[in-house]
Amino acid sequence: MVETQKRVLVVDDDQEILALVRVLLSRLRVETISLTNATDAAQRLKTPPLPDLLILDLMLPDVSGLEFLRQIRAKSNFDAIPILVLSATIDPDQIRAALDAGADRYLTKPYIANNLLTVATEMLRTGRRTSATS
Repeated sequence: MVETQKRVLVVDDDQEILALVRVLLSRLRVETISLTNATDAAQRLKTPPLPDLLILDLMLPDVSGLEFLRQIRAKSNFDAIPILVLSATIDPDQIRAALDAGADRYLTKPYIANNLLTVATEMLRTGRRTSATS
């Protein structure tokens, strides 16, 4: 029996972060799609197959990650995609805003690699599930 490979879309404007997350996710044997802005990510989401997980930074160059998150959650065809916000923003109000806007989990940068892998693995396994911040 052949399992379908999981896909993770990572949206962050920092190329070093994208490279690091790609290396970490390679340990999970998932396909990683890395994009640097919300415009390209929105375009990618129009093309099947949809990702099994979206990892999103809040500070993007074109549209804020928070606004992009709201746009995604406003469309029912993206309801099943779990979203992990991975951001340097540690302001509790911003964290709450991201969770209220539809993020399923929130990790702050810098993050511990094992923590990112644990959360990503759980989210890929369980799908969307509202939970506390990490």
